Amino acid sequence: MHEEQPPIEVDARGRLCPEPVLMARAALDGVSAGETIKLLATDPHAALDVEVFCARSGHVLEQSEEQKGTWIFWIRKS
Repeated sequence: MHEEQPPIEVDARGRLCPEPVLMARAALDGVSAGETIKLLATDPHAALDVEVFCARSGHVLEQSEEQKGTWIFWIRKS
């Protein structure tokens, strides 16, 4: 699912809403369409916030998973 080049990793762990989404948006602004970023977040609302952000902005939430209190999101720029 993910391209061979590792995605840009955005570490938003320890930050609360709206910072994880703002950090993701800034990272997506710095990549080309079709490229993916990997967002790490511990905010308990991040799952919903990132889903809504992607739906409203047109970016693709390729995958999300929770591992030991950290949400990991793969977002592809549209």
